[in-house]
Amino acid sequence: MPGFSDRGRYLVYFAAYKKYIGLYPVPRQTEEFERDFSLYKTSGKGTIHFPIDRPIPFDLITRIVNFRLKENSEKLRKK
Repeated sequence: MPGFSDRGRYLVYFAAYKKYIGLYPVPRQTEEFERDFSLYKTSGKGTIHFPIDRPIPFDLITRIVNFRLKENSEKLRKK
């Protein structure tokens, strides 16, 4: 499964399936993404599914990646 890392820590990874593209991990239980995530199927394990038959929401993916970068920075700062 292809993915991206940030300073040795996983950032996001993705996979293509017959009916959707899955993006992992996505922020869980954050009000910032609640409205956006309601438009897609998600799981409690930090997955969001982008249906193949709809445009890819690049702006949402950018926001998720930026959120994950911030999370990684905060975790590294605490070490």
